[in-house]
Amino acid sequence: QVQLVESGGGLVHPGDSLRLSCAASGRAFSSYAMGWFRQAPGKEREFVATISWNGGVSNYADSVKGRFTASRDNAKNAVYLQMNSLKPEDTAIYYCAARLITSSYDGREYPIWGQGAKVTVSG
Repeated sequence: QVQLVESGGGLVHPGDSLRLSCAASGRAFSSYAMGWFRQAPGKEREFVATISWNGGVSNYADSVKGRFTASRDNAKNAVYLQMNSLKPEDTAIYYCAARLITSSYDGREYPIWGQGAKVTVSG
């Protein structure tokens, strides 16, 4: 089983870019599909993006499509979320999550979660 640690959050202005990283420790990272989810203050957690075990397939929520890009480097045991053209409504805590083999849009299907990275878009 892998453990996940996010980094790269921060305070940015609307229109800025930010890249989140999710570092995995443990075995067989390449066996895991990865998801990115976020939770804004006072709101439920929502799906942001998924990326397949080999990085070949990614899917995005409509709200971030065309602005966010998920990628992974299995040699480095890491997955990334490049966020461009950030908007105030992107403000949230962002979580990476892992599940074996297949991706899912449903956060309840991910057994492994990182601690979250806070992203604030303001100004």
